[in-house]
Amino acid sequence: MTLVNPLRQKLAEGRAVFGTLATMPSPQLAQLFAGCGFDWLMIDMEHGPIGIESAQAMIAATAVSDCVPLVRVAWNVDWLVKPALDAGALGIVFPMIRSAEEAEAAVAACRYPPLGERGWGPFYAPSRWSTDAPTYTRDADAAVMRIALIEHVEAIANIEAIVATEGLDVALIAPFDLSVSLGIPGRFEEPAFLEAVATAERVIRDSPVHLGGLARDAGGAQALVERGYRFLLLAYDVMLIERAARALLDPLRTG
Repeated sequence: MTLVNPLRQKLAEGRAVFGTLATMPSPQLAQLFAGCGFDWLMIDMEHGPIGIESAQAMIAATAVSDCVPLVRVAWNVDWLVKPALDAGALGIVFPMIRSAEEAEAAVAACRYPPLGERGWGPFYAPSRWSTDAPTYTRDADAAVMRIALIEHVEAIANIEAIVATEGLDVALIAPFDLSVSLGIPGRFEEPAFLEAVATAERVIRDSPVHLGGLARDAGGAQALVERGYRFLLLAYDVMLIERAARALLDPLRTG
C-alpha cells in the first residue's frame, strides 16, 4: 500500500485544479461538493464556525470521490495543524504567511521528525485513505501539501524568499486581505493592488511553487489559468448558495 495525494499528482502533470471553500460545519455539504467533481475542498477553520469534530466528519465525507480535503487553520501554529492532519486532511492552508521563517514553520508543522515537528497520532487519517498507520506514517510527509496564503504587504516584499522555502507547494494570492493590508479594502482596480498582485504572480510563476488564486466564476478562473495559475479557488459555499437562491427568486420577485 502507498498513500498518494491525487491533487499533488494532477499538479505535477501541469493540470489546473479547482476547489471551493466550505465555511459551514456540514458533512452533507462537503459530500455534495466532493460529488460535484471539485479536485479539492478547503475546510475553513479560520473564519468558518467549524470545530475539529465537524472538520473530521467533513474530511470523511469527501471520500465519495477523489476530492482532496484541505484544512485552513486559524493561524500558523503546529498545535492547530496536528489534529487536522490526524483527522485525514491531505493539505494545510496557512493564513498570513509573511516571511520565509513563517513558511519554514508551516512546512515543519506538516512533517514528522527528523524533517519536521509533527507529533504522531494519526488515528483516523489512515482509514480515510484506505491504508494502515505504518504506511500512512511512512508516506505522509510526501503526500501532505503545504499551502501559503499570500495576503499581506509584507508577503509581497518577501515573496522571493517565501517561495524559495523547501517543501512549500502552493502560494495562493488572497485578494481580500491583501487589499486590506494595502489600505484599499476591496478596491481591486487600484494601481497599488494590481502592482502587488503582478509582483507576486511573476515571482511565483518562476519558482517551483504552484501559483494559486481566487476566481468568482468560470470565466474568471479560465483567465487566471491563462496567466499561469494552477490552483484555483472557485468562490465559496455562502456565495454559491446565495447566488443560486437569488437566481431562482429574482425573476419571480420582478416578474
